[in-house]
Amino acid sequence: MITANNLTKRFQDVVALDQLSCHIPSGCIYGLVGANGAGKSTFLRLASGVYKPDGGSITIGDESVFDNPKAKEQFVLVPDELFFLPQSNMCRMAVLYAAAYKNFSYKRFYALTEQFGLNPQKQFSTFSKGMRRQAACILALSCMTAYLFFDETFDGLDPVMRNLVKQTLYQDVVDRGVTAVVSSHSLRELEDTCDQLALLYKGGLVFESDVQSLKTSLFKVQLAFSDDYDKSRFQELDIVAFEKQGSVSSLIVRGEREKSLAALEAMQPILFEMLPLTLEEVFIYELEALGYVFDGSQAKGRSRS
Repeated sequence: MITANNLTKRFQDVVALDQLSCHIPSGCIYGLVGANGAGKSTFLRLASGVYKPDGGSITIGDESVFDNPKAKEQFVLVPDELFFLPQSNMCRMAVLYAAAYKNFSYKRFYALTEQFGLNPQKQFSTFSKGMRRQAACILALSCMTAYLFFDETFDGLDPVMRNLVKQTLYQDVVDRGVTAVVSSHSLRELEDTCDQLALLYKGGLVFESDVQSLKTSLFKVQLAFSDDYDKSRFQELDIVAFEKQGSVSSLIVRGEREKSLAALEAMQPILFEMLPLTLEEVFIYELEALGYVFDGSQAKGRSRS
C-alpha cells in the first residue's frame, strides 16, 4: 500500500503539493485526475523517489521511498516525458532495465513486443510518439514490479493500443496483485480503468473515492411544474446545481437517492425524469460546489451565486 501524509512539495515560490494525504490500497488501479498543474506528476515523482518531500511523508509498504534503493526495486515509473538512451532501441533499453530490476522478464518483454507489433531492434528515432509510449509501457510491464506508476499513460495512443495497455494492466492486477497509479487530465480516459479515483486541484486533494461511489453519490433529474418556481422550492434537498429554462429545470441532487426522489415526487411535478450523470459531470459539480470550474483541461476559481 502507498500512504501519503501531509505531503508537501515546493518549487521556489510555487507549491506543487500542499499537505496532501491519501491512502492507496494494494491490488487496485488508482487514478489521479486533475488539470495541468494540479500536482499529479509531482505526486508520482515523490512516490517514486525522484523528488524529496519538503514536508510530510510518503511510504510504500511502510518504507520511505527517497534515497532508498530497496524500496525503489518495488516500482517502476513511466513518466509523461519519456527518456531513452541516445541511438538506442528497445533491446538496449531492456538491458538497462534488467540491470536495475532483478525480476525483469525477457520472456514477457519479447511476448509484449510481438503482441504490440513493435520491432525491438529498430531505433527509437524511427518510432512515432505512440510507438515510443507503447515501448515505455512494455519495458515497465516487463520489470514485474509490485507497483506501476504511469503519468499520462494513454497520451498519444490510438484506441486499439490504449485498450491493449489497459487489458495488460488489468491482467497484472488480477494475476500478480499489482498496484497501479495512473494519472490523466482526462476523466473519460480513467472512468472505465480505475477502481478508485482522486481529484487533485492546485496541489490539494479535493476528494477520493471508489468509482462506484462517485457515480451514485449524485444524481440528476429533470422537472417541470405548472406554476412559476425557483430553486427555493427545493430548499429541503441538497441541490448541487440548478438550471431552469422556461418551466423545465435540471437538478443535480446529493444525498440518499430514494428519499430525495420521494420528496421530489411529493411535489407533484408535471414532468419528472431521471437523467444519466457521467463521471465527468460528477467531478465538475463537486469542484463547482467548492467554488471551482473544471472542464477536463483547466480549472479556475469561480464564485457561486
